[in-house]
Amino acid sequence: MTIVAGVDFGTQSVRVSIVDSVKRVIGHGVSEYPVKRDRNDPDFATQSHDAHMRALVEAMQKALQSAGVSGSEVQAIALDTTGSTVIPVGEGLVPLDDYYLWCDHRAKDEAARITAIAHELNVPAIDWCGGVYSSEWGFAKLLHWLRHNPDKRDRLVTALEHCDMVAAVLCGITDHRQVPRSVCAMGHKWLWNDLFGGFPPEEFFVAVDPLLAGVRDKLDGPYHTSDQIAGELCEEWATALGLTPGIPIPVGAFDAHWDAIGAGIAEGDIVNVIGTATCIMGVAEDVGLVPGVCGVVDGSIHPGLMGIEAGLSACGYLFEALASRTGRSVGELSKEIADYRGGQTGLLRLTWDNGDRTVLVNPNLGGVTLGWNLNSTAEDDLFSAIEGTAFHTRIIIDRMREHGVPVRRVIHGGGIPQKNEVLNRVYASVLNLPVLVPESSITSLGSAIFAFVACGAFDTVEEAQAALCPGYREVLPDARDVAVYDRLYALYRELYFAMGVPDSAPAAIGHVLPAIRAIAAEVRAAR
Repeated sequence: MTIVAGVDFGTQSVRVSIVDSVKRVIGHGVSEYPVKRDRNDPDFATQSHDAHMRALVEAMQKALQSAGVSGSEVQAIALDTTGSTVIPVGEGLVPLDDYYLWCDHRAKDEAARITAIAHELNVPAIDWCGGVYSSEWGFAKLLHWLRHNPDKRDRLVTALEHCDMVAAVLCGITDHRQVPRSVCAMGHKWLWNDLFGGFPPEEFFVAVDPLLAGVRDKLDGPYHTSDQIAGELCEEWATALGLTPGIPIPVGAFDAHWDAIGAGIAEGDIVNVIGTATCIMGVAEDVGLVPGVCGVVDGSIHPGLMGIEAGLSACGYLFEALASRTGRSVGELSKEIADYRGGQTGLLRLTWDNGDRTVLVNPNLGGVTLGWNLNSTAEDDLFSAIEGTAFHTRIIIDRMREHGVPVRRVIHGGGIPQKNEVLNRVYASVLNLPVLVPESSITSLGSAIFAFVACGAFDTVEEAQAALCPGYREVLPDARDVAVYDRLYALYRELYFAMGVPDSAPAAIGHVLPAIRAIAAEVRAAR
């Protein structure tokens, strides 16, 4: 029997799970921290490193108490974080500012510049991250910070993803050149690709903006997959956390990627982690370029496989926004749509309310709903939003399939599928695939799996998955809804590319609304 701690830093809180190699999860603790917003700038979203670390200490104390074990019994600790959460640091790994949170979209101009220069100079890395650099990603955020903080530029020694920063701090690393960097983070968000010797050349960065001169060298250091050790827990943080100094800490990764591991991902699986946004992931032994995704990176999800990442920029955020306008919760509204049939609302929604992460990679898009009338209800709005996120997910999965990613089934991770059966049902029918929902929460389970591998309790990720991953309940497609959704998806796909691509050729879409209404009339008549 071995006990480890798995840590998951989410958007609004950190969760620590104490996991027993035989009994599985035996305790957990949660602690919250605020997201800093700017009422005058909807693209602004930051968080404090100090707040994260205080929350980690509090959550660890709660978790150990919940599990009824001593910190001395914990033999490893592993942590995942939100991705594209970037912090500039100075000497001694001292933060120079708050983190740019993953949903901070201020770096739109910087991202567009990076994309343009990458294509102009034929930089291969841009193709391997989908062809468009996102305002969510590392270099765009770093350049934005450099442009807007001239008084701090001289103190910058490097920039770090959240997962690498926290691991380094816990290991007592203060030299930025010794910080182990996550292949997951740097491969998907920072143009790093081992196929091309790491980063693009210096002349590319200088062409983007002279402020990036020398930054390439500042990101130097060891790059590893998560089956490698970042270091050992230092005395200072062992004392703060109530753990034993010297226990191993593996190289970290993004929360959704390790959730995929905790969900039991294998080749042929698509894991869709559905929370405030979504992360849609596949793995394969061999796959090439997939245009419009957030990267194809060797070892980024599973250390032995190619990892493919995509996702929606808003999902739970969208559902909550719709519900809040009614003064009710998403759960309350969802009860009212439990018996809805596919297509009955007469609404078709393009869920670009927080831009498009995949496959158009356009943060400037906004939500569009066709078909409203004076009888449309809040319940109709929510149901059409769920359908819209499912249609967008099908766009992404189709893109993966078209480029060689094997797809046999879909596994739903994240908190929303655990409590929203309407969503699971809609997705199964829209995708026409079985949807598997883990029988228990997988949050921080992926962290625990890598912690077990780090301390030698299991030899491989697969061995740990077999012992620890929960079973599934299966949600099957409904044949009646599948037929309806196939018709609606054709309309959705037509609108998606006609309206979402700025330089697309003019398209005749006058037939779409009558078709949506005709489908709705048929569905209602058949009830």
